[in-house]
Order: sequence, then C-alpha cells, then structure tokens
Amino acid sequence: MREFFATPKGRRTAWYLYDFGNSAYAAVVLLAVYSAYFKQGVVGGAEGTKLWGFSVAIAMVAVALISPILGTLADHFAVKKRMLAVFTFLSAGFTGCLFFVGKGDVFTGMAFFILAEIGYRSAQVYYDAFLTEIADRRDFGRISGNGWAIGSIGGNLCLAIVLPLVVIFDSNFVLRLTLVITAVYYLLFTLPLILFVEERAEPAKLNPGESVWTLGFKRLWRTLKQLGQHREYFKFMASFILYNDGVMIALNFAAIIGAVLYGFGQEQLIILIILVGLTNMLGAWAFGEISQRFSGRLALYVSMVCMMLAVLWLQTNLAGWIFFVIAGIAGFAMGGLQSVSRTMVAKLAPAGKSAEFFGLFAVAGRSSSVVGPALFGWLIADTTARYIADGLEAAEAEQLATRLALFMVIGFIAAGGLILYFVREEQPVSDAVSAGAA
Repeated sequence: MREFFATPKGRRTAWYLYDFGNSAYAAVVLLAVYSAYFKQGVVGGAEGTKLWGFSVAIAMVAVALISPILGTLADHFAVKKRMLAVFTFLSAGFTGCLFFVGKGDVFTGMAFFILAEIGYRSAQVYYDAFLTEIADRRDFGRISGNGWAIGSIGGNLCLAIVLPLVVIFDSNFVLRLTLVITAVYYLLFTLPLILFVEERAEPAKLNPGESVWTLGFKRLWRTLKQLGQHREYFKFMASFILYNDGVMIALNFAAIIGAVLYGFGQEQLIILIILVGLTNMLGAWAFGEISQRFSGRLALYVSMVCMMLAVLWLQTNLAGWIFFVIAGIAGFAMGGLQSVSRTMVAKLAPAGKSAEFFGLFAVAGRSSSVVGPALFGWLIADTTARYIADGLEAAEAEQLATRLALFMVIGFIAAGGLILYFVREEQPVSDAVSAGAA
C-alpha cells in the first residue's frame, strides 16, 4: 500500500480520499444534522440561530489568528503533514464528543463545536497546500475540481449511512449517535494521506538568533510587507473575502433556512443536503473544467450569477419541494466558488510559499466567515424580535426576518464580483517563481 501511495497516482488518490473523509464533517455537522439540532434541540427559537452564527464566528476568529503563523512554520520546517494530522485528530475527536450535547447544554454544545470547527478549518489549510505537491501547475484547475467533486461524494455517502438511522428510530439519542459515526468515517478516510504520503519540501534551518516562536511572526510580517509584489493575489483576496461571506452564510445556515421557512424535519434536511452535495460535486467538476479550459475568473463569475439567481428565487418561493430545486442550484454554484477559489490561490501563490499563502487564504476565508454568519444570525434574531413586538406570531416573524437577511448573500457576492474584475489571473509563472526566490 505504501508503494502505491508513493506514485503520482497514489499521491493524488490519497489527497482525494482526505476530501472524501472530511466532507462528512461538513455534510453532517455543518449542514444536515448538528446545525439544526443545536438551533432547535439544544437552544430553540431565533436565539439558536444567533448563537449558531456566533459559534461559527468564534471558530473563524481563532483560525484566522493561528493559520498564517502555522503556515509559515509549516513551510519553513516542512511539517505540513504533521500539522494536517494534529488538526484532523482535533476535529474528528470533538466531532465525536458532540454526542454528549443534550437539550440545554448550550455552552458545551458551542465549545465542542468550536473546537471541532477550528480543527477542520485549520487542517484544510495544509490539505489545500498539498495541491502544489501532488499536481503540476497546469493541472491545478482539474485536480482541484476533481478533489472537491470526490469530497462531495464522500459527504453524501456518510449522509446516506446515517439517514436510515434517523428515519427509522427518530430519537435524539440516534441523532447524536450519527455524530460519532461521522467522526469515525472522517478519520478513516483521511489516514492514507496522513500515514503514507511523504512531504517533498525540505526543512530549512533556523538562522542565528531566531527561534521557533518568533519565526512565524517574522515571516508573516515580511510576507505582509511584500504583498505589494503580489498584487494579483492581494486583489483576489479582497474579492474572496466578500463573496465568501455570501457562501459561508448559505453553507452554515442551509439546514436552519429549510427548517424555518419550510418546516423541514431532520430526515428532509438530510435528503436536502444529499441533493446539495450531488449538485456541489457537479459544480466543482463543471467549473473546474471551465477554469482549466478558459479561466478561473470566468468560472467564478458564472458561479456567482447562479448563486444570486437562486437567492432571488428563494425570496418568492413558498413551496417546500421547489426549495429542493433552489438548494440544488445553490449547491452547484458553491461547488464552483469554493473549488475554483482554491485553484486561483495555487496559481497566484509564489513558488516555495504554498502553505504560507494558503495560510493567508485561510485568514481571508475565516475573516469573512466571522462577519457573514455572525451578522446574518444577529440580523435574524433582532428583526424577529421587532416583528414580534409589532404583533406577529413568532414563527411568521422568524420567516420574514430570514427572507430579509438572505439579501445579504446577494450583496456580498456582488461586491466580491466587482473586485474580481480587476484581478489579472494569468500572472506569469516566472514572476511567481522570482517573487518566491526574492
């Protein structure tokens, strides 16, 4: 087995399998099961939506603070795989611990989720950085899209495993047991990359007077000062911060939106997320091909248009079955926005600094993940309270507040698209290499 994973095909397979495994966390914890369970079963009402948004925001702040430092250390000491393992075990471990969260356990439910989310998002930095180790630059678009598509299959398979349990037994105990199943599934498929794929980068030595504790901050500060030499990367990050806000709102609140607007139960939410996962897979593949054949910027623009149209349709839709169609379109668009963003970073990052620049990419992503979900959750809770004060019933007030807050998704994506227009994607490879050498 080790011999297979040492080959180029084996290295790519292990990289794909990691996405296959960790997508179970996104599908079950973020999308289909735990987000709705926390909102309705642990907290209840619009307050649950607000606290879920705050939980996501707290985790993103933590990741934003540590990712660039750890990224620079991973590049310098060539320990991307070790960091990947540490954060993967952290995430899978606390995903399993969510089993112990019951009704009213608000602090525990938030704390365990935040730690699992920190592990998941931090590990993603090093997983993404491995793209430059398992693929040539000319293949970034296709392999990134394939990885995202295979990951969507993995998330759907895990949902297909837990769905019968939820439907047949219909109890909170079984619902919480699905989180343990997810943790085991998550860890199992990430092991080939962690155990068998060797990191190719060579570690560098510390200079006289440097220490492990100061190196990360020094390199981060140097990189930030040199961002003027990487103008296209800087402009893309500004664009990404904005449109990713819209993506994170849709991603983190998909199950809550289905439950609030259409009264979906847990089994309907799982079916919904399976559908979204399938269309997400198709979107990752389709937009990966557009990125490969034409340009990443074109792929992102088409994705943005699909996403905004889906949100506009949602504003006028009252039928639950049509929401499945709308969610499918949104999933297709998110597959493109997320997978092509990773491709763009791989194209624009200078040679020899993949983890460092993916760390900055994580800062951008987590920073936007703080503002969007927190603001979305707060706006729903505040607007719901105002509508109730005006005489509306709580359920109707929360539905109206949710539809109003969804316009934020369109605003964030449109603003990001405007900045994306000024990004010169085809930065010459020689420029990236020379900047990295400098």
